[in-house]
Amino acid sequence: MAFNIAIDGPAGAGKSTIAKMLAKKMKYIYVDTGAMYRAMALYFLKNNISPDDEVRISDAVKQVDISIEYVDGAQQVLLNGENVTGELRNEAVGNMASATSVYPIVRKKLVALQQKLAKTADVIMDGRDIGTCVLPDAQVKIYLTASVQTRAKRRYDELSEKGESADLAMIAKDIEERDYRDMNREISPLKQAEDAILIDSSEMTIEEVVAAIESIVKEHK
Repeated sequence: MAFNIAIDGPAGAGKSTIAKMLAKKMKYIYVDTGAMYRAMALYFLKNNISPDDEVRISDAVKQVDISIEYVDGAQQVLLNGENVTGELRNEAVGNMASATSVYPIVRKKLVALQQKLAKTADVIMDGRDIGTCVLPDAQVKIYLTASVQTRAKRRYDELSEKGESADLAMIAKDIEERDYRDMNREISPLKQAEDAILIDSSEMTIEEVVAAIESIVKEHK
């Protein structure tokens, strides 16, 4: 039986970084949900479907199959059996993904594909509603958080390292606003699943968080 790990939490808590490290260490598939939305967007682009055409989008999603596999440790995204990994990062695909991810039909289809993947392979998935909606039966659920100040400082350091100017107070304000939106949205709001284990990483290194989750997984196996 496939073993699933769900990691939820607010923006800037380090979910993706930690999920990717865990997947590599444990030889699990890291399900990059963002890449799946981009693959769907690529299908719309290739078929000349306008992001405003909800009727054609609704019809098109029925024709789409997206899966993720790893070859030599690198993630490969398959769209209807074709490897499209190299096409997902261009700006047109990103813009189309942003415009079409708002449609409930797109989300519903991708959640179904994510659930299908989780039934057949050991996966780690991170997001806002993985433990509550996407993988409600995951054997391990983590709610990863950190204080607004910690998350803002991490983002500030990240931008500074890239040589970009950043305002710590402004970043903190943006994070607070995003938390509010995520927690109060109508569809699948961000919340801690009842059976999720809370990890506050404010005073922890990435390695300490990975080690903590690894020991939780061992207890549940």
